[in-house]
Amino acid sequence: MSVEVVTFGCRLNAYESEVIRREAQAAGIANTIVVNTCAVTAEAVRQSHQCIRKLKREHPAARIVVTGCAAQVEPKTFACMPEVALVLGNQEKISAHAWRAHRSMLDRGWSTLAVEEKVAVNDIMRVAATAAHLVDGMHDRVRAFVQVQNGCDHRCTFCIIPYGRGTVVAKSSSPVSTSRITDRIFPVDRSWAAW
Repeated sequence: MSVEVVTFGCRLNAYESEVIRREAQAAGIANTIVVNTCAVTAEAVRQSHQCIRKLKREHPAARIVVTGCAAQVEPKTFACMPEVALVLGNQEKISAHAWRAHRSMLDRGWSTLAVEEKVAVNDIMRVAATAAHLVDGMHDRVRAFVQVQNGCDHRCTFCIIPYGRGTVVAKSSSPVSTSRITDRIFPVDRSWAAW
């Protein structure tokens, strides 16, 4: 097993799971299961905990990395779980640098680390820019998703999303047209246009 990703929650998490898989594999991460969590309801968080315990029972030699909105909001809760090797925040989970930086920690043995050492979660409200990530396809999915927005500027009293995703941030790279993204995900044969 190299890197397997278990995804909970929204389509944005499904999209980011493709980025996670690509960046973790590129960093040389192996024998690892990444659980991309959701925090939209208490039930979603409970299911994430349950899934982590089950995955460790089924794959005792695998390292489990927890990320996503629930990990962003409750990092210490997940880091306290004996099954968890590392907790990455929402910004870190899609960062090639973060995966490379934590590879040696995962390789040398995480079971003796203190809870605080297993947490790599930044203050999501301080994120001012994010890079656009294009994916070549969606693993085990027929339909692909395109990331349109990340975060929310509203602070509805009942909603956890801004605390898991942060505020709406500007992309640090130049804008990409929707047709260019669509053409990358679904290549189109335009040989007929030469007629």
